[in-house]
Amino acid sequence: MENIIRMTPGPTRYATSRVDDIKSSFQLFLPESIEGIILDMTNLEGRRVFGDTWSALDQVDLQAYVGLLLLPGLYRSNNEDTEGLWDAESGRPVFRSTMSLKQFHVSSRFIRFDNQETRPARWANDKLAAIRNVWDKWVERLPMMYNPGPEVTVDERLVPFRGRCPFKQYLPSKPGKYGIKIWAACDARSSYAWNLQVYTGKPADGRPEKNQGMRVVLDMTAGLQGHNITCDNFFTSYALGQELLKKKLTMVGTVRKNRPELPAALVSTRGREILSSKFAFTSTHSLVSYVPKKNKNVILMSTVHKDAAVNTKENRKPHIILDHNTNKGGVDSLDKLTGTYSCKRMTTRWPVAVFHNILDVSAYNAYVVWMAINPGWNQGKNFKRRLFLAELGKALVTPLIQRRQHLPCTPASASLVQSLQAPGVTAPATAAPQQGQGQKRKRCKLCAPRDVKTSLTCHKCDAYVCKAHCDLIAKCHSCA
Repeated sequence: MENIIRMTPGPTRYATSRVDDIKSSFQLFLPESIEGIILDMTNLEGRRVFGDTWSALDQVDLQAYVGLLLLPGLYRSNNEDTEGLWDAESGRPVFRSTMSLKQFHVSSRFIRFDNQETRPARWANDKLAAIRNVWDKWVERLPMMYNPGPEVTVDERLVPFRGRCPFKQYLPSKPGKYGIKIWAACDARSSYAWNLQVYTGKPADGRPEKNQGMRVVLDMTAGLQGHNITCDNFFTSYALGQELLKKKLTMVGTVRKNRPELPAALVSTRGREILSSKFAFTSTHSLVSYVPKKNKNVILMSTVHKDAAVNTKENRKPHIILDHNTNKGGVDSLDKLTGTYSCKRMTTRWPVAVFHNILDVSAYNAYVVWMAINPGWNQGKNFKRRLFLAELGKALVTPLIQRRQHLPCTPASASLVQSLQAPGVTAPATAAPQQGQGQKRKRCKLCAPRDVKTSLTCHKCDAYVCKAHCDLIAKCHSCA
């Protein structure tokens, strides 16, 4: 009775009716409401620092900036220095075609997710105040787009971060060791992130939380009915199984040996045969103690298994363990998949690190939704997610490239801009800024020893030249 699912697994009708292309699938998770908050707070910070000289960012600028964050992850270059990505020789043309390196640095410097002036009052009661509004609106959209299958995994994630953060955690079992811990509930098959919650440490009163594992599982599974929850020994307990049954949910998970509800016969390994199993049953719960090798046993608890079924293979593993091993990797797979093409970059601000994780999870969830709606897309190829991210990054940066007024200096980047310019729009012949626009003037290539500065550029060799060495067609003396 507990495993009757009322919802249809897969993309919801809301998501299916709004997905037309790859970009629209990504915007399911970062809609205009969330982009508006980021733009308002970023422009507010820019005006606070620069005053009236600040050039306000719009939606096209923000989407292009997000695209330039996702593309280095696609190229496995997220750990490469930013100047290398924009380098004329070793970089990729798409970065210089979208925006200048200076503009990217400005966007990274001023991106904000809340009002810095009102943050101290909110900080007293909420350690996540710097990004709380964006985070909550984003998490609310996750269950709206996809219904998980019959198996759901609840586990912890770690966003690597070594800067200053009031709730930074140390998890030696994770590759990153230090970072921001996030509770996650994922579909065990597709690893779709259905619900997430940032762990901000102890409450304001400083008292440690009791029964934290049970509270986390109940929070993560709120709204589910008929599913089976797979978790590890941090969460599993007899009380949790009872609470989940009240919500028409079942549970399978490993159990710590110091749990008071465990019978002594299951905890002890003295005299136990290798590959043997011992079972214990109540009206609602099943327990199994399996001995994989001498003097070691593994204990699992289940509210969905009702018999002592054992595998007929050589290892003689109980079915409870087989089912747990099949479904326990939902969250770990999400970490591996998002880490493969991660957009995270070096930062000392923990809200930015959380925002990078939002982009990684949104891009993966968008891929899951897109493939569920279009199962025949690029059929036969083994790198569909890479192709998805490539098209997504291109779709995000294209609007800003199309409205560029000046061409980049490098031929490859200039050619890319010209190919994406809207029909009927004639791109200028040079990307050099005109005098009087506030750009930094550079030294003339031929007059550098004489300390003469210029803002003109040769259209043939991209060298900066002064008026004395430039004719009417802006060709330097060495190229004439």
